[in-house]
Amino acid sequence: MRRVFLVGLALIAAGGIAFYLLTMPVTFSADDLPDHTPDVANGKMMFIAGGCAECHAVPVKACDSLDTEDETLLAGGRCLKTDVGTFHVPNISPDPESGIGGWSTLDFVNAMKRGVGPGGVHLYPAFPYTSYQRMRFEDLIDLKAYLDTLPPVRSSVPPNDLRFPYNIRRGVGLFQRLYVDGETFAPDTDASEDVNRGGYLVMGPGHCTECHSPRNALGGIIASQAFAGAKSPEGGGDAPDITPGPDGIGDWAHEDIAYFLETGSTPDFDVVGESMVPVQENMARLPASDREAIAAFLKTLPPRPDPAKTP
Repeated sequence: MRRVFLVGLALIAAGGIAFYLLTMPVTFSADDLPDHTPDVANGKMMFIAGGCAECHAVPVKACDSLDTEDETLLAGGRCLKTDVGTFHVPNISPDPESGIGGWSTLDFVNAMKRGVGPGGVHLYPAFPYTSYQRMRFEDLIDLKAYLDTLPPVRSSVPPNDLRFPYNIRRGVGLFQRLYVDGETFAPDTDASEDVNRGGYLVMGPGHCTECHSPRNALGGIIASQAFAGAKSPEGGGDAPDITPGPDGIGDWAHEDIAYFLETGSTPDFDVVGESMVPVQENMARLPASDREAIAAFLKTLPPRPDPAKTP
C-alpha cells in the first residue's frame, strides 16, 4: 500500500513538473525587435484594421453593447459572454496604473505575437493574438506608438468570470503550445502583391478567421474549415462563410466584395448587420487599395461548405 502511495505521489509530481514546463511562457527578447522608427500614422491604420476600439473602447450602455462612446478612450469594460464564462475586456489606454502606459514596446509585442503579458502572464485568446501574431514587428511598433498618443484613462475592470478549468490561467500555456508560434505572415511568392497585402490584412490585423472559422473543443480554429463560417462565440447568430463557394461568396465579383467593405451593401441589396457593422465601418476607413487587396485575397481561398449548413 505504501509503495502504491509513493508511486502515486511520484506520478502527480511528474505531472505537475510536465505541466509547469509545457506552460512556461515563450517570449521575444529585445534583440528580436528591428531597429525601426515608429510611424504613428501607420499605427493608426493598424488600430483601425485591427478593430481595437470595438473591444477596448468604453461601451455606451450595457457591457455587451456594440456601441462605444469614443474610439480613443480605451478604458475597457466591455464583456464577452461565452460558453466558458464571461471575459471582461481590459484597459489598453496609456494610463500607467490601470492601462498599458507602463508597458514597453517589447511587452506590447509579446502580448500581440505570443499572448504573454508583462511578468509572463498568459493572456486568454479571447484577445485574438492567434491572428495578431502574424503582424510584422514594424506594424506593432507603430501601433504601440499610436496607442501612446491617446488619452490615458483610469478605470477598474472586473476580473474574468470563467468556469473550471478555464479559470486556470496557467493552462492557457497549453493552448499556446498548439496554436501560437509568433511567426509573421509569409507572403506567397506565386501570388500578386495585392493578394499578399490582402492576405496580411485578413490573417493578421483584420483577424477575420477568429469569427468566420469553426473551432475544436480546445478553442483552436479548425484549419481545414477556415473562413467557412461559424457560430458566434457570444451567441446570437452565425458568422457567414466567406470562401468563394456556393455557401459563401462564390457568386460575388471582386468588385462586389470591395464595395461591400466600403458601403456595407451586398450584391443582393441587403446590408451588413449585427457585430459586422463596426468591422465594415473600419474597413471603409482603410485605403481603397486595401479593400481591393482584401477582395483579391478572399477570391483565392479554397471554396468550403459552411458547417452550419452541412447536415
